[in-house]
Amino acid sequence: MSIKTRVAAAILIATPVVSYFEGRNLLAYLDPVGIPTICDGWTYGVRLGDVATDAECDEKTRLALEEAARTFERWVPAKVIAAMDTKSIAAFLSMIYNTGPGKPGVKDGFVWLKSGRHSTMLLHLQAGRIEPACAQLSYWVNAGGRKFRGLERRRAAERELCEAGLQ
Repeated sequence: MSIKTRVAAAILIATPVVSYFEGRNLLAYLDPVGIPTICDGWTYGVRLGDVATDAECDEKTRLALEEAARTFERWVPAKVIAAMDTKSIAAFLSMIYNTGPGKPGVKDGFVWLKSGRHSTMLLHLQAGRIEPACAQLSYWVNAGGRKFRGLERRRAAERELCEAGLQ
């Protein structure tokens, strides 16, 4: 299976995971850390008062997962992706959908930490260490400096999916 086919299959697996844990809201709201959000966790250009349809939400989720996939493919070596099961890839896509790539000095994410360093998860993946990268999911349970039970549940599910791909 080609890398593109493998990643496309992983997007299909990740979609219900993202939808379940993000929850769908057709009316914009403030997320737990105060970011205007709509649909299944979409934050780009959202203003309170915005309204979306289910079809628009489906499209936004697809676009965001495709962006997560591009981030994953840009930073994880092709030979590592080729060796990964689609379930493991899907787990990382769900996580990237939720955290984004990060930005030095601004926000922790899959690629960059606020400190300017790369995440340990990414470093494990770049070295082909998939199992320790899956284990790193359990550490991504904070937002805005606070631990969230919803993130703990989500990361546990992502880790379970990731590790199911190792068997």
